[in-house]
Amino acid sequence: VQLQASGGGLAQAGGSLRLSCAASVNILSIDAVDWYRQAPEKERELVATLTKSTSTGYAQFAKGRFTISRDNAKNIVYLQMNSLKPEDTAIYYCHARYYSSTDRYWGQGTQVTVSS
Repeated sequence: VQLQASGGGLAQAGGSLRLSCAASVNILSIDAVDWYRQAPEKERELVATLTKSTSTGYAQFAKGRFTISRDNAKNIVYLQMNSLKPEDTAIYYCHARYYSSTDRYWGQGTQVTVSS
């Protein structure tokens, strides 16, 4: 499984960005796709999860501002980020996993920078 993350960039506080994670396989074959982020000198943290059954989960900081979704035809998982804050500045990574395997797959990361 190869994942290609894109859509990062520079946004002002209060603005929006949409990240994309394109998978090299049928997105519906993946049990769960997550978005993580890592800010400088901080641990990587989970942002949002979308399961094959379309269940979603969000970190507390993402609730009400971020939305994870997918386009089955394009094999893309999106992360819509609204009301951005400077503390959202980080490299965002998409991640795929299968429940029956310990294998984990990471995209290359996309930089999000939010200015105040």
